Amino acid sequence: MDIMFNTAVLASDPVRRQQILSILEAALQAVNPFKAVQSALHVEKDTLWIGEHEYMLSNYENIYVVGAGKASTPMTQAIEALVGDRISGGLVVTKSEHGGPTKRVQLAEASHPVPDELGVDGGRQVLRIAEAAGQDDLVITLLSGGGSSLLVAPAVGLTLDDLQLMTNALLRCGATINEINILRKHCSAVKGGQLARAVAPADLVTLVLSDVIGNPLDVIASGPTVPDSTTWRDAWTIIERYDLLEQIPMAILGRIQAGLQGAVPDTPEPGDPLFERSVVEVIGDNRIAARAAADQAQLLGFDTLLLTTYLEGEAQEVAKVAVSLAKEILSTHQPLQPPACLILGGETTVRLGDDPGRGGRNQELALAAAIALEGIENVTIVSLATDGTDGPTDSAGAMADGTTVARGRAEGLSARAHLQNHDAYPYLDAVHDLLLTGPTQTNVNDLIFVFVY
Repeated sequence: MDIMFNTAVLASDPVRRQQILSILEAALQAVNPFKAVQSALHVEKDTLWIGEHEYMLSNYENIYVVGAGKASTPMTQAIEALVGDRISGGLVVTKSEHGGPTKRVQLAEASHPVPDELGVDGGRQVLRIAEAAGQDDLVITLLSGGGSSLLVAPAVGLTLDDLQLMTNALLRCGATINEINILRKHCSAVKGGQLARAVAPADLVTLVLSDVIGNPLDVIASGPTVPDSTTWRDAWTIIERYDLLEQIPMAILGRIQAGLQGAVPDTPEPGDPLFERSVVEVIGDNRIAARAAADQAQLLGFDTLLLTTYLEGEAQEVAKVAVSLAKEILSTHQPLQPPACLILGGETTVRLGDDPGRGGRNQELALAAAIALEGIENVTIVSLATDGTDGPTDSAGAMADGTTVARGRAEGLSARAHLQNHDAYPYLDAVHDLLLTGPTQTNVNDLIFVFVY
C-alpha cells in the first residue's frame, strides 16, 4: 500500500509540511491491512496459527472467507496468500472503488456510509454462505471500518429505504458511531452477533482492523460475530436522546417497540453457547498508527507526545482544544518543548443543519482551528481521516496554520461563513490546505496533530 499525498498542500510552507506528510505516511503504513493480517496469522505446513489458537486445515471440509469493510481488499488478498487453494470460496464486501484482484474469494462493492442495494445483495450472500457452513467447516471473517454500512441484511419487515433514512437521520444529528451501530444491530439479520449465529456450529475466526475508539468488539462493524451487550432499550433511548421520533421510519420504530415488548428476540448476548467455537483477533487500530507517527516525529527531531487515542466531541470544540494546547506549548514549553508534535487519536462529530455544504469532520476541525490560529506563527494543526475519505468528499482531511484565514481572504472567501455552513471543503481547497490521498484501504479512526516550532 503506497500512500501518496497531493503536493499542492506543500505550497504555503514546503519544508515543514513535507516533514508533516512523512509523519502521516508513517502512521498509515503502520496499519497496512495486508501486513497486519500476515503478522497476525502464521501457516506452517497444515497448521494455521492465530495467536495461541491452532487450526489443522486438513480437518476442514470447507474454509470460507466472508466479511466487510474498507480494508477488505488487502485483507482478503493476505488471507489468500496464506491459505491459498484450501479456501473453498466466500464473499467480502468493500466500499465502491476499493476493490482489487482476488483468486478464491469474491469481492463485491457497495455504498458507504449510507447503504445501497449492492450492500443488501452482499449481506444476503454472506448470510447464505454462513448458514451453509457445517460442523466440519471453518469460516474466516474479515472486518474493518465501514463494515456496518457495507454488510447489510435488513431484518424481517424492514427495507433498504428504512435503513437509509435511519442512517441519514443519525448522521445528521451528530450521533456517535457507537450509537449509530446500536440502531443498526437491532435492524439487521446479520449484525450484533447474528452472523455468528448463522455460522454455528462451524469454527469461526474473526480478524478485525478497528475503527472504533477503545476497540469494543461489539461496536466494530456492528459486531456481527461477537456477543451484543446492547438491548432494545438502548436503541430506543438513542432515538429519544436525539429527538428522532419524527425522522425514523415507522417500520423501525414498530420493530423496536415490538422488541421492548418481547415479541422480537434480542441479539445474542454474552455467555451464549453459540460463541464457544469463535475466536476474535484485533490486528490493527488507532494506537498502532499513532505510535508509528510518534516514532517518525521523534526521528525528525520533534519532542513528541501521544496524548490520547480516546478523543471524542464536536469537531469545532476539539479544534479549540487543539489550539489551546498549541498556545500552551508556545507560551510555557509545556507539556513539550518546541519543535513539538502532540498527537491525538479518535473520532469527532459534526452536527449538521438542514442544508450543509461540502466537507467532513476533519476538514471542519481544521477550518475551525485555522480561525482560532489566525495570525499565530509557528503552529500547524492537522486532522486526518485514515481511510482517505473525510465525509462525502475525496479529501482525507486538512492542514491549517496562522496564514490559512488570510490566504482565504485573499481569494475573497470568509472562513467563518464557510465554517458556519459546514462548507469547509471549497474553502480549504481554494487555499491548498486539503489532504488528498485517494482510498488508503485502511481505516483506524482519525489522527489529529498539533505541531509547534
